[in-house]
Amino acid sequence: MVSTRKNIVSELQQKILQWEGYKPPVTGARSLVGLGPLEAAFPNGVFPVAAVHELVCNSAEQAAASGGLVTGVLSALLGQGGICVWIGRARRLFAPALTFFGIEPHKVIFISLSKDKDALWVMEEALKCPGLTAVVCEVQELDFKQSRRLQLAVEQSRVTGFVLRNAKDKLGSTACAARWQVKSLPSAGLNGLPGLGFLRWHVELLKVRNGQPGSWSLEWNEGRFVPVEQLIVVEERQAG
Repeated sequence: MVSTRKNIVSELQQKILQWEGYKPPVTGARSLVGLGPLEAAFPNGVFPVAAVHELVCNSAEQAAASGGLVTGVLSALLGQGGICVWIGRARRLFAPALTFFGIEPHKVIFISLSKDKDALWVMEEALKCPGLTAVVCEVQELDFKQSRRLQLAVEQSRVTGFVLRNAKDKLGSTACAARWQVKSLPSAGLNGLPGLGFLRWHVELLKVRNGQPGSWSLEWNEGRFVPVEQLIVVEERQAG
């Protein structure tokens, strides 16, 4: 009887996770996004699509770093086809630079709006469109009610949402599947030569529904995310 109850509870938990976008990976299949060890923090070890992710930014530098990380994730999502809508206050993102992440600029539709109310309304309407793959929105504030509306929208359309939030004030609760904070890290030199190397970020998963928060250092290398620790080990072996 006890075993039967445990099986029922386990089955219900798996169904709830699938409804929230945490689908178990196909046996032998590669990770969709390729965030390395970070993805293990999510239920079933899979980055949740059909969910809204909140990235909190305390400075312009963090906003730029968050935008870079999101663009790397978008490269994997858009690699399977589809279109992204990017809603921002000012067009800080240089569209041709998207090709560095393997994204064709014409696959991203940019919308500039100055008010949070307008930006969130456009995001909600865009998230309802199943023809889109992802929606990114830059805002100052996001409350629980607004985030809940966004989450309900993606549960129907299966679109993935990213909110880049300028969180100078105290953070409140939201209905987002995960809350991130991203900071840029100094890049490593290329083969001992001076100049800029590959992009690096310190990524913190502050909150994740049914998952394990943590922190990681990642580098964008050859079209994918690679743990910095792994690269250091390789560099040391090559130097030895």
